[in-house]
Amino acid sequence: MSSESIQSFGKVAVLFGGTSAEREISILSGTGVLEALRARGVDAHAFDPAERDLVELKREGFARCFIALHGRHGEDGTVQGALELLGIPYTGSGVMASSVAMDKVMTKRIWQADGLPTPKYVRLAADQQSREQIMAVPDVLGLPVIVKPPREGSSIGVTKVEGYSQMQDAVALSAKYDADVLCEEFIEGEEVTCAVLGHGLDAQALPVVRIAAPEGAYDYQNKYFTDDVKYHCPSGLPEAEEKEIQRLTLAAYRTLGCRGWGRSDVMIRASDRKPFLLEMNTSPGMTTHSLVPMSARAVGIAYEDLCVRVLASAALDSEGKV
Repeated sequence: MSSESIQSFGKVAVLFGGTSAEREISILSGTGVLEALRARGVDAHAFDPAERDLVELKREGFARCFIALHGRHGEDGTVQGALELLGIPYTGSGVMASSVAMDKVMTKRIWQADGLPTPKYVRLAADQQSREQIMAVPDVLGLPVIVKPPREGSSIGVTKVEGYSQMQDAVALSAKYDADVLCEEFIEGEEVTCAVLGHGLDAQALPVVRIAAPEGAYDYQNKYFTDDVKYHCPSGLPEAEEKEIQRLTLAAYRTLGCRGWGRSDVMIRASDRKPFLLEMNTSPGMTTHSLVPMSARAVGIAYEDLCVRVLASAALDSEGKV
């Protein structure tokens, strides 16, 4: 991108930190993005919404925002709505798509309505968590079952339940992070992820990344703080499987109304190689362990150039890019 184009971005705020359970990861992501944008000549500045009022963005003359926040009050449509009111273009999906994608239950409902494959689930609302209701879940979904908060990311509050006796503790852990609890059919097989750049019919799926975690434990610690997880990109999957996951991811992204960029998490069932959509991340991680930069590298997009490309896509819903 030319220096004239870089200058046209104006003063840029990289939003990171925030108040969610993923604050630590957001700081890692945002620091990387900030350094990358500055390395490309962007007038970029750190901005932590946990420490400063968003109104200061307008007061200080910021022309656009790169959202490197994860989780609540960053990825769930709230910050996006505030930036809409302030009239400051931002990266990633708009208010509605961000809000829906943050809620895994709502996401699954929309995908199911459009015939997209996602694991079976039971939602336990706050008033549906009696012992009897909790113990009935494995009867519906079988064992193992995944129990997780529907509005958190980074594997926070997630338990793989192997037996009935673990259900109560798993629901209690999840309920610490969210009043509702999502219980999901466990798909035995390989975990992959697929990144998307762009908007609408112009959106492009990047190469699939295959994740090989120790004993299948792709948890918070292994995601960010160890080198025990192996990531394969190229994925090593048969070409037809790779293309199907890219097709499915694009359909999932467009159905939710996402824009800018995103990343789907997908399980491939070992028994029949059928892919199942788990979730859509609308503000993907940008740490040294993150998967969107890895996928972009596979097609020759350097980390710094990826950050600039995402920043260039910053927009407002009110501009018609919903």
